[in-house]
Amino acid sequence: MDWDPEGKPRKPDILGIGAQKAGTTWMSQMLGQHPDIWTPPFKEAQFFNHRYIEEHRKWLPWHFRRGRINIQKRWDARGQEMPKEMQRYLDRIAREPMFTNHWYKLVFAPAPAHAKAMDVTPEYSTLPAEGVEFVAKFLPQAKFIYIIRHPVDRAISQLKMNLMRARRRPQTVEDWLNEVEDPVLMDRGDYLSYVPRWNACFGPDRLLYLPFGMIAHDPLGFLRRIEGFLDLKPFDYRDVGRKVFASDAALTVPDKARARLREKLEPQFGFLDRTFGPEFVGQLR
Repeated sequence: MDWDPEGKPRKPDILGIGAQKAGTTWMSQMLGQHPDIWTPPFKEAQFFNHRYIEEHRKWLPWHFRRGRINIQKRWDARGQEMPKEMQRYLDRIAREPMFTNHWYKLVFAPAPAHAKAMDVTPEYSTLPAEGVEFVAKFLPQAKFIYIIRHPVDRAISQLKMNLMRARRRPQTVEDWLNEVEDPVLMDRGDYLSYVPRWNACFGPDRLLYLPFGMIAHDPLGFLRRIEGFLDLKPFDYRDVGRKVFASDAALTVPDKARARLREKLEPQFGFLDRTFGPEFVGQLR
């Protein structure tokens, strides 16, 4: 990992803002290989949502403390000692005061001067309008990447993740129909609400939309689109075809529940067609 122990606090140059369950972890892992991009040792800084989404504040300090422990475990599993400068950095990031403007700049302090620093936090896509306006003022030169996934596929992927985390398994079709009524599934993929907020503050020179399906069908083309957007030289990435998260194959959503999700999400499809056009929408899955 390219690391500048004497680096000064700085703001990120690139933000991956969403959507959840739309390939942001894969994108972060791929772009993190590029010699001119620097990513923190944890994927998500969660700064702007902490500031503007109150319910997130309850779990975010735990998110960083857990991340600190998991990073240590990875070093231990390799039988290696974590460098002292990384230990100091992680201890500071996971300690109060957190989520201040200065703290956010400290997150990217180790980035070498030549590299673009990147924050990939899918929760950013769900910011209220005043949050997006703050981002525009706080990061006047940053560029943003928003991956759009097929609304039903995205909701099902999130549902399976939530069920696995809760160790819950619906037994009947009725149980599944109850599960898909969870408003959380609608919120994270509410492109109809979120995309206009971002478009109100950023034009195509600052905000790149990409269809999720390209990751499976043309992963290198997907990355080349990003490189062009960021004015980066093409790079030979490793493992571009690797899946990051495999869903539980035993969790099969019944057709009735899937149809109910489609019904609930119908306005999203109309919005995506009008906003991005049929060619883009055809690449969502």
